[in-house]
Amino acid sequence: MAGNSFGTVFKLTTFGESHGEAIGGIIDGCPAGVSIDFDAIEAEMQRRKPGQSAIVTQRKESDSVKFLSGIFEGKTTGTPIGFVIDNTNQKSGDYSHIKDTYRPSHADYTYDQKYGHRDYRGGGRSSARETACRVVAGAIAKQLLKGVAITAYVSSVGELTLDKPYSALDFNKIETNPVRCADPELATQMEAYIKDIRKQGDTVGGTITCVLQNVPKGLGEPVFDKLHADLGKAMLSINAVKGFEYGSGFAGTQLKGSEHNDRFNPDGSTQTNYSGGVQGGISNGADIYFKVAFKPVATLMQTQETINNLGEVVAMKGKGRHDPCVVPRAVPIVEAMAALVLADFYLRSRLSKL
Repeated sequence: MAGNSFGTVFKLTTFGESHGEAIGGIIDGCPAGVSIDFDAIEAEMQRRKPGQSAIVTQRKESDSVKFLSGIFEGKTTGTPIGFVIDNTNQKSGDYSHIKDTYRPSHADYTYDQKYGHRDYRGGGRSSARETACRVVAGAIAKQLLKGVAITAYVSSVGELTLDKPYSALDFNKIETNPVRCADPELATQMEAYIKDIRKQGDTVGGTITCVLQNVPKGLGEPVFDKLHADLGKAMLSINAVKGFEYGSGFAGTQLKGSEHNDRFNPDGSTQTNYSGGVQGGISNGADIYFKVAFKPVATLMQTQETINNLGEVVAMKGKGRHDPCVVPRAVPIVEAMAALVLADFYLRSRLSKL
């Protein structure tokens, strides 16, 4: 298995490199008859695309999606949905200095060890450019999941942390600032911090919180295909992700069982939601919430010591256009991957009982 596909029934396979002619994908397993809102897909792509603000990479890509198959007269046909996104603003010369040199904490060295031959331009297949394909598929998955609300927002940048619970936030504020933080005042501080980090030629990490609401009960499979396990795999497959926790997460380890148990109400709902909407790997109808940790971008506009393909110690400095902090643009990617997981389990749940 080459690791380029995600999902069991609702499956996405992606292809392409950062500086190739195009990137694209094939979505298989989407049922026929789903009305496609192309404007909604475009809106999701605009949220992820580079060059959208002063705190992200200034690569200019329209990220227009061309659908090749699987959609007719505005509805899915049940056949594979093929699509491409042209790369139009590559500056491959920015990467000639790493042809034989390995950037610290990048995939350069490991790709060479695995394949013995790599596309060094913009990181090739390891580039986050590939995630544009996930956003396309996630936008379609969202349209399949009628009534389900999937909302992600930046909850920290460096040590600047939003400590309010999601229930106390106004999600309408998320898209009012370039950081995509649900607290406008903290967002202003985060934006200034990211700009300062960029001036230093450095980078910074952060976290994204995602909330899934109105999820049907009973999604998830026993033992190995638990809902939260697939959500974790989905999030950890995103570039730069270093951690995933759902529900009470690591903080739950500090509670006693008598404090942590979610007691039932007569209607099957629970008085608390430390479980994060998932029990036994299956959704229970409560909000599913989780947090995703992103590392600082590995490319620095500073001189670093590294090695080349001969094992020689050399000095290198980053060139080109890079995000000083990935979390603002990663918000729609997190939402897309969550949508892919839910859509897949939604279709699989149809086989669970008569």
